[in-house]
Amino acid sequence: MKIERVGVVGCGLMGSGIAEVAARAGFEVMVRELDEAAIAAGRRRIERSMSRALEKEKVTAADNEAATARLQFTTELSDLADRDLVIEAIVENADAKAATFDALDAVCGDHAIFATNTSSLTVTDLAARTARPDRFVGLHFFNPVPVMRLVEVVPTLASDPDVVESVVAFGRALGKEPIVARDGSGFVVNLLLVPYMLDAVRQLERGVASIPDIDTAMRLGCGYPMGPFALADFVGLDTTLRIAEIMFDEYRESRYAPPPLLRRLVSLGRFGRKTGRGFYDYSGDEPVPLVL
Repeated sequence: MKIERVGVVGCGLMGSGIAEVAARAGFEVMVRELDEAAIAAGRRRIERSMSRALEKEKVTAADNEAATARLQFTTELSDLADRDLVIEAIVENADAKAATFDALDAVCGDHAIFATNTSSLTVTDLAARTARPDRFVGLHFFNPVPVMRLVEVVPTLASDPDVVESVVAFGRALGKEPIVARDGSGFVVNLLLVPYMLDAVRQLERGVASIPDIDTAMRLGCGYPMGPFALADFVGLDTTLRIAEIMFDEYRESRYAPPPLLRRLVSLGRFGRKTGRGFYDYSGDEPVPLVL
């Protein structure tokens, strides 16, 4: 089950990163997006990321040229027909993902392995909606993909062990450190991380301390690279809310229930860094924390 040709469905924040690291590692990569505008945006993301790596002397100009030559883009799912591995990295919506895999089932060869980059949906539910549950796994990368070394490989009860082994080897070939996690919403990282961020919001609601003081406490007291509110803004408050809702629906435990303040910020369109405002306002030279 040697993987040589890789398909990536979606060229947003995660898909572009996955495509970049796969091309850098020597794989022939075909990226599919819905339209030419989305392809152009994905190309720009990859080019900016490669330029940053060159500036930091992590790669050479020749490395970038070689990786770029291994990248192709398309708007047609049928162009993924010859891929050995197809990684889905679209919106975190079960029906949208299932529809994508249904279409891929119709065009990809029987040998192809399907992987989902979902961060919170159960892999089994997605695999069960395909014609190849034995060749289906979760492959959860972390943002930013070119920098973060971890990848969670998530087999289901139906996954062929040889397929899992091939995907783990693929992760290592990308220069990542793969871990194998049992299927369940959140896997390992989000299972532990999301309740931490949600509890920080609850303590803010209780008036335990201010946003910057809680962030400072966790950075200096626990050695975290950023505090929970800065992290939530980086991840995206809308994304955090959606993941929390999915996990609460799965486990029905109060620690996964989104706090009211998080819902209100999302309702106001304060999604974090990507909209310029979340728990912090990023419009000035320095982030300004929300005052309750």
